[in-house]
Amino acid sequence: MNKNNINNMPLFIGRPIMHIPSRYSPSAAVSLYPGDCFDFLSTIPSGEAQLIVTSPPYNIGKKYEKKRILSDYIDEQERVITECERLLASKGSICWQVGNHVDGQEIYPLDILLYPIFNKLGLHLRNRIIWHFEHGLHCSKRFSGRYETILWFTKNNDYVFNLDSVRVPQKYPGKKYFKGPKIGEYSCNPLGKNPGDLWIIPNVKHNHPEKTTHPCQFPIELIERLVLALTNEGDLVIDPYMGVGTTAVAAMLHNRRAAGAEIMNEYIQTAKKRINATFNGNIKRRPMDRPIYRPNPSLAVARAPEK
Repeated sequence: MNKNNINNMPLFIGRPIMHIPSRYSPSAAVSLYPGDCFDFLSTIPSGEAQLIVTSPPYNIGKKYEKKRILSDYIDEQERVITECERLLASKGSICWQVGNHVDGQEIYPLDILLYPIFNKLGLHLRNRIIWHFEHGLHCSKRFSGRYETILWFTKNNDYVFNLDSVRVPQKYPGKKYFKGPKIGEYSCNPLGKNPGDLWIIPNVKHNHPEKTTHPCQFPIELIERLVLALTNEGDLVIDPYMGVGTTAVAAMLHNRRAAGAEIMNEYIQTAKKRINATFNGNIKRRPMDRPIYRPNPSLAVARAPEK
């Protein structure tokens, strides 16, 4: 996407520069609060957000979190999730992207531990999406983790879901009906198929074009799919744990507003640079429609060593 495409979007028309206020502003394209997410969320009016999407800390001792006993972590998450439910519009969605809490040699699936909080708030689980990726730490005493989950909840049974915006290519686009009144006609949706609830999207590792200093950065295309499916242009997307601004970038690319909080100054500065790069049309990103890379079998790195 180039600068002209961004500036021709209604949200960006008349904005010669990208101003990023440090407090929530309904007129801002992006608001980024430098501090605790709960302090930030409490300043936003109820029902303001069409989509709340985030990946919270996993309580595993990264530099942006303080590891605590698991029950205290769950209590803190309940406090934030409850505030997020207040902010959600009547047709809105919450997507909580999590992996596992690891303690010693045992794992604790955070989606299972957090589900009762959402359920108690009356939210409706629409999908437990599996995000599969092919790179990560190699384990020696258990199978290596190669997936995380996205819990997608809606506030009500009447909600925004733009399936046509996120369809993917059909496996058999030339398939036709072989009997009945439609015999000979194409049987597939010409826009593509439903992407399902197993998403194979590369995670952001060392040679990924989006890589920053954040150790647990999620890819833009993961959030793009949620933004396109669960919001309309001009809607507000909130990320309570904004990190390096991936949610804001995904929202901007599709003419949505974004707001979020981040406690690490290093990540705030990176987020601002990426937001400005998006505004200027030079954000580094992996396109949504790019196939998963498969090495050429003739390459030495793709061949098993000779015995």
